[in-house]
Amino acid sequence: MAIEAQVHDQFKIFVGPQDGGIDAIAAKVAGFAAEKKIAAKSIGVEYLESARRLVVTLGYRTGGEHYPIQLRAISLGNAGSWDEGRDFAELEQRMTEAAGTVERIICHELFVTTEGELVMVFMMLA
Repeated sequence: MAIEAQVHDQFKIFVGPQDGGIDAIAAKVAGFAAEKKIAAKSIGVEYLESARRLVVTLGYRTGGEHYPIQLRAISLGNAGSWDEGRDFAELEQRMTEAAGTVERIICHELFVTTEGELVMVFMMLA
């Protein structure tokens, strides 16, 4: 695949409660991709602490290829300190292990909950 196939300039925003997990938002993202027949290229995920809401952005292209996608969130546990200069090797290993439990990954994103839980969200081909 040529890198040009990854280029995109359209976006859609999805918002929902974090406490129920990402499943409700994931279904909306997958439904949008299927209904609009888009080529999903990227995701962004942000946890808004003040509103206790999860925001997922989907980057995509229209006109041409389209394929089914799904999102899956995997907890990596407590992230610990985010101090500059910290060795993140253990956390990187947990990320690699999480990726090994899913297939056909298109991209990933991370978010941290109020409690310090690090969650890795994968977008993959369905």
